[in-house]
Amino acid sequence: MLDFVLCDDNFNVLNKLEKMLESIFIEKNLDARIALSTTAPEELINYIRNNKVNVIILDIDLKSNVSGLDLANIIRKNDKNVYIIFTTGHLEYGLIAYKYKTFDYLAKPVTKERLEDTIVRLFEDVSGSKTSFVRLDNNRTIIKQDSIQYIQKYGMKTVFHTDTREYETYSSFKTILLQLSSHFMQCHKSYIVNLDKIVSIDTSNNIILLNNCGPDNKCFIGPKYKSKLMEVFNYENYSNNVECNNYSK
Repeated sequence: MLDFVLCDDNFNVLNKLEKMLESIFIEKNLDARIALSTTAPEELINYIRNNKVNVIILDIDLKSNVSGLDLANIIRKNDKNVYIIFTTGHLEYGLIAYKYKTFDYLAKPVTKERLEDTIVRLFEDVSGSKTSFVRLDNNRTIIKQDSIQYIQKYGMKTVFHTDTREYETYSSFKTILLQLSSHFMQCHKSYIVNLDKIVSIDTSNNIILLNNCGPDNKCFIGPKYKSKLMEVFNYENYSNNVECNNYSK
């Protein structure tokens, strides 16, 4: 069973969200429950410190001295694996929100259809039925996503650089991106990077260093993608000159 926690400073919005979620759980026969629903950030913090939580749906615009983004930072320090879903009426927060490795970002007013799509995808992610693998060439090639370092477009071919070997395909970036989880991001017209594999970002030379110590331990940042990458990846926690064999995860 997945335990959900909800936090929004508007009681009416919170109540509507609860009802939509409970309806989705029943209609889709999902093994889940709402463990806590609160308007108080402090109550959420106390709860997650003492209880195992699987999913947190969090309003960014809390009328409190603690914002939703502040809460997300606290949550991530406490649990790196919990699913975070943000809700807000301000779309400009979208890029900032993703640096906390959010599963999704819902614009208010949240509709049941949009919420249902997110919850169904989340359960697929948990079960591994969709996002654990990339399937290429009519399922002739199946690659585990967490083994992928980066993906490179090379002429007509697309090359997957994984922890152990390389795979070649003629699948387009567009097709591949549809299968990838939120841990992947296009950083250049010819590169998609696994955010979990990044050791450091050299912003001066627009190079990303990866935790593969071999010759293919880097990929490049294109000017079109740089600002978004910087928002998503909290690069301040990393040095721009980290030696690969000093890397520890």
